[in-house]
Amino acid sequence: MKNNVSTCSNEKGIAVVIVISILAIITLVGVMITRKTSTELQIATSDHIYKVTFYAAEAARAYVLTNTDLYGSGNIETGNPIGFPDNANSSVTQELSTDSLQFFNGQVDYLTPSNPPRGSGFEVGKFKAHVYQMTCTGYGPRESETQIEAGFYRIGF
Repeated sequence: MKNNVSTCSNEKGIAVVIVISILAIITLVGVMITRKTSTELQIATSDHIYKVTFYAAEAARAYVLTNTDLYGSGNIETGNPIGFPDNANSSVTQELSTDSLQFFNGQVDYLTPSNPPRGSGFEVGKFKAHVYQMTCTGYGPRESETQIEAGFYRIGF
């Protein structure tokens, strides 16, 4: 007696189906990782550009502190801000270094005279605290721009 066992001959293609399924899953994972990496790179680039322009604005703030003619006795008239680095043309910018993409400019505005702060060591009747506001703008790559506003005072007569 012969035992006729018939085998399914259609199982030969199952390996191809499994391999294609695994390759599809690996491809999807690769695409998702590539997208995430691209997004993270864009975020890091934006953060870097923001920091570059912020530090350019900070350099403008330091420029004001080192140039006393911007907040000296020649600037005690309200409503008449002094621009820097060029008061005559407010669109002129100062480059931080020759190979840098960082520039800055801004203005210093005299606000009001007031009494010296308590505990400053200056007599109230004899000295005045001249209050100023500086607006410092930093420029960086890709037409980025950051602005810092800060108030300060100078003790004088």
